[in-house]
Amino acid sequence: MIYIELFVTFFVIGMFTIGGGYAMLSLIQNEVVTVHGWIDEMTFTDIVAISQMTPGPIGINTATYIGYDVLAGTGASEFMCVLGSFTATFAVVLPSFIIVLSICKVYDRFRDHYLFKGVMTGLRPATLGLIGTAALGLATPDNFIDWKSYMICLLTFIALYFKKIGPFAALGLGALAGIILY
Repeated sequence: MIYIELFVTFFVIGMFTIGGGYAMLSLIQNEVVTVHGWIDEMTFTDIVAISQMTPGPIGINTATYIGYDVLAGTGASEFMCVLGSFTATFAVVLPSFIIVLSICKVYDRFRDHYLFKGVMTGLRPATLGLIGTAALGLATPDNFIDWKSYMICLLTFIALYFKKIGPFAALGLGALAGIILY
């Protein structure tokens, strides 16, 4: 049954992802595009873009949308699609909830232990690697960025870093530039 597959897939993704939603993207992409073939590369890229624009963590937003899209692709009813969203979202969050609850119980006791400090120190570069993998994984020939996109990115960086405009203004100007240029 598709709900069980969604739950197991996103539970495993949630279990083995440390570092947040961006670190999770490469695992999600591998599972839903390559392993299961539920969606294609371009759809995944669109999902990531939409997930970045909507409020909330990107990994959870991505799981929610994929859960809906997978069921919609089978011709399921609206209610069943929403249930698919709920299943994927619940499954990706559940491991983190269990882990954080467990850590809270023992954190004060072990926070100064050298093994705990070593594990935390090792997780930082691993998280950076997962985020980098997600970024490289999104740069496929299907969605190769042209010079206009690079210009929007560069001008947005300059506006944010040097001119100190706010993030909402940067998003609005980037959207406006995209509408005009594309």
